[in-house]
Amino acid sequence: MIEFLTEDIEFPSVNTDLLKQWISKVIKDHDYNVGSISIIFCSDDFILKTNREYLSHDYYTDIITFDYCENRNISGDLLISLDTVKSNSYEFKTDFFDELHRVIIHGILHLIGFDDKTPELRENIREEENKALEFLRTLTSLN
Repeated sequence: MIEFLTEDIEFPSVNTDLLKQWISKVIKDHDYNVGSISIIFCSDDFILKTNREYLSHDYYTDIITFDYCENRNISGDLLISLDTVKSNSYEFKTDFFDELHRVIIHGILHLIGFDDKTPELRENIREEENKALEFLRTLTSLN
C-alpha cells in the first residue's frame, strides 16, 4: 500500500493514482513487492527537526528515507521537504514537479537497495532515476 500524507504543509497538486502506479511498477521491475510506503510531504522546518532528532544531522535536506523493508517487501517512510524541492528546482533550473518526482523515486530506489555514497554509486542511482522518470513520462502521456 502506498499512501501520500502531509505534515505542516499544503498537499501538492500531484496525481497520486498515477504516482502509485508508477512507484509500484518500478518496485516490481526490480523484482520486489510493494509493502507499506508512506510518502510524507513536509516543510524545511519539519525535515530539519526530524533530521536532528532521528539522524543527529543538523542540516536541511530534500528527503529522509526510513527503511522498514522485510524480505522482498519494500516498506518505508519518505519525508520530502517541498521547500527544498522547490529551491532545488530553481537552482538546477528544472520544473518543480520533475524535481519532486526525482526525489520520490530516489527514496524508493534507496528502499530497493541502491546507494549513493560514492561517485560510481551516485551515477548508478541517477541512471535508475532517469529510467524511472522516462517511464513516468510514458505513463503520463497515456493518461
